[in-house]
Amino acid sequence: MLVLEWVSVSQTGPDLPFKHRFALSETDATQQELESLRSGGPQAVADLYSKYRPQLERMVDFRMDRRLLGRVDAGDILQDSYIEIARRVDSFLEDPAVSFFVWARQITWQTLMMSHRSHLGVQKRDARQEVRLHGGGYSQGTSVSLASRLMGDVTSPSQGAIRSEQTQQLREALDSMDSIDREVLALRHFEQLSNKEVAEVLSLGKTAASNRYVRALERLKKIMDETLGT
Repeated sequence: MLVLEWVSVSQTGPDLPFKHRFALSETDATQQELESLRSGGPQAVADLYSKYRPQLERMVDFRMDRRLLGRVDAGDILQDSYIEIARRVDSFLEDPAVSFFVWARQITWQTLMMSHRSHLGVQKRDARQEVRLHGGGYSQGTSVSLASRLMGDVTSPSQGAIRSEQTQQLREALDSMDSIDREVLALRHFEQLSNKEVAEVLSLGKTAASNRYVRALERLKKIMDETLGT
């Protein structure tokens, strides 16, 4: 939330200042972005994309299939997604159902999935590997990414064989989680989205998204305890 703030003198005495705080609500901020896109043309698209590029880069880095490392660069995915965003922005502005960031993130995700299919073929077309949630196109591959990142945090490279076995066990345990709860963890911790952004991405209310997050953390702790003893 953007906050505009100043200090003035209290009417009860000159030594008791008080603050007037005027907040630009998240809804107003989103509306300002839309107005900027409508009036600013290609430069406005470029500016907003640059603003959100770090978040989009984290998403690509987290969700890219590890088999593509060294073959596909995250920068290429982002460049291709930007071209598509710039091409389709007018259609988006006709009836924006979500914020620019959530829309741009979805196009970036679609671009990444196209790269997966191009390089990995039918392996990524398997229905078991690609399960859509709330129209957002999320995948059980989230379990793979979560397990890999979590194991990287609690084991050292020298424990390669042990880590490989434990990663598989952790992935299977994560697959047992509710798919939306699993996504909430990925979005909050690895993509570093706010609760509001998570709610919008998953088509949830903000309270529901927050409750899901608490529940998912409790479930993850239990899984980590049972799988890794940590």
